[in-house]
Amino acid sequence: MTIRLHVNVDHVATVRNARGTVYPDPVFAAAVCERAGADGITAHLREDRRHINDADVERLRERITTFFNLEMAPTEEMLRIALKVRPDAVTLVPERREERTTEGGLDVVRGASTVGPVCRRLIEAGIKLSLFIAADEAQVEASHDLGAAQIELHTGEYCNATGKGRREQLALLVRAAQRASARGLEVAAGHGLTRHNVTDIAAIGPVAEVNIGHSIVADAVFGGLDSAVRDMRAALERGIALRNL
Repeated sequence: MTIRLHVNVDHVATVRNARGTVYPDPVFAAAVCERAGADGITAHLREDRRHINDADVERLRERITTFFNLEMAPTEEMLRIALKVRPDAVTLVPERREERTTEGGLDVVRGASTVGPVCRRLIEAGIKLSLFIAADEAQVEASHDLGAAQIELHTGEYCNATGKGRREQLALLVRAAQRASARGLEVAAGHGLTRHNVTDIAAIGPVAEVNIGHSIVADAVFGGLDSAVRDMRAALERGIALRNL
């Protein structure tokens, strides 16, 4: 088997917006990633439009030939955009204006009454629903109850930990992935993953997809975007090989 590699192009837009130019273009970057073997493209349209903007989302929908995953907060504004653009999948994520990047997973246990109506509208529209959650079995169960087709496990704590702490975080991810798989949910993983730490995530049997952006864009600064995508694919393959040991 293989693992779907979805490349997040947000930080190509971050570089563009730093100077207010039209380059580098995240849509062109998406095409490079697809040619290099990416199975899909992810973009996060944030409330403050700090990187990806509305026009980017529309152009990505038009140009992507693989799979388009739109990350967004569960708000009415974002729901309207998703229903208009109709990405292949929507991943609902938490969002706070003051955060540098998405911190933690969406609390679909306590927030079910708020998130639920957005989930239903997306499902009714035929858009694949993914929920970005912590590696917590209660969150997995709540995601199933909300009708999600997929969960994406937040890997930030795993990536930031070392030694025993990292092993403990990995164990939590394994248990959550197994619970999700048993409930019929597809399992994705993302946040903070690099070609150096993704192998153990790829070795988790139920993990079928990873969403990776910042580290691929960072590697591209030194070796080019095509090579960065291919290097990440190679790291994933090493993880898949571990499943059979």
